[in-house]
Amino acid sequence: MKIKRRQFIKKTAALASVYPVSAIADSSVISQKKSYKKKRAIVISTWQHGIPANETAWKILKNGGKAIDAVEQGVRVVESDPKSMSVGLGGRPDRDGNVTLDACIMNEHGDAGSVCFLQHIENPISVARKVMEETPHVMLAGKGALQFALANGFEKQNLLTDQAKKDWQNWLKENRYTVPINIENHDTIGTLALDQHGDLSGACTTSGLAYKMHGRVGDSPIIGAGLYVDNEVGAATATGMGELVMKTLGSFLVVELMRQGASAQAACEEAVGRIVKKLAYKNMQVGYLAIDKKGNHGAYCIHPGFNYALTRKGKTKMIDCASFKK
Repeated sequence: MKIKRRQFIKKTAALASVYPVSAIADSSVISQKKSYKKKRAIVISTWQHGIPANETAWKILKNGGKAIDAVEQGVRVVESDPKSMSVGLGGRPDRDGNVTLDACIMNEHGDAGSVCFLQHIENPISVARKVMEETPHVMLAGKGALQFALANGFEKQNLLTDQAKKDWQNWLKENRYTVPINIENHDTIGTLALDQHGDLSGACTTSGLAYKMHGRVGDSPIIGAGLYVDNEVGAATATGMGELVMKTLGSFLVVELMRQGASAQAACEEAVGRIVKKLAYKNMQVGYLAIDKKGNHGAYCIHPGFNYALTRKGKTKMIDCASFKK
């Protein structure tokens, strides 16, 4: 039965007299905010060193803090830990004995910052955030990145610890360049977070492949390779052999697959599948982590051995990642 135009106008006017338009609009906003609060906050990080990163990140998320602050502060813990020898202070050097660091960060607005081939700065992730927030650029490299860091109050220091130096000197005796699978001499800390407001952010930081050629840069500071965030869809990060990730723009691929309807898990599996199909992978490891806008997560890798830390509702657990090779 059709409602006549005059009846519709009368009914609408009566409704407006009881519920003003402004009140209806306000209730819509309140409802939207409530729906965001119902979203489950989650933080996920690569490898065992993801546990302390997640613990710090969760302290921010549980109090209603922003995902961008959570991921930055989380990975800083690992960067500053000399026992974590693939990231920041204590990271294994290149073949010439230089510790060179790469990092990137991306927020819910699509803003991104990155540094690569940065030396002498303990927390490259925070330099990357400064690049994102205080320059018109996305990436700064080498001496320019160091100059920018020092100008913004970061302190210059020696990042080569006694243990890392000893390991490097032992390596020099054989000077044999191999890449062992799943040994964290070439791995990142990649962290993704969804906060209580429904916003996503991510961070990725590394000292890169141990004993690499001087000047080598991997996937970790490259937006779309080591990390990608799209607040409408989800976020992804990569770990492992950066050259394989760069050749397939893996993190962007994972997020784009989620945009097209794939689950976080299926997207990670397809991204690994691209590597397996197109590239020489048998002696190299790559793993992907992803979370979607609803807080669902996924992970997949080439070879067994990759694990990751997952934190939600204040509880953290390590999960062994499913793999293409069994």
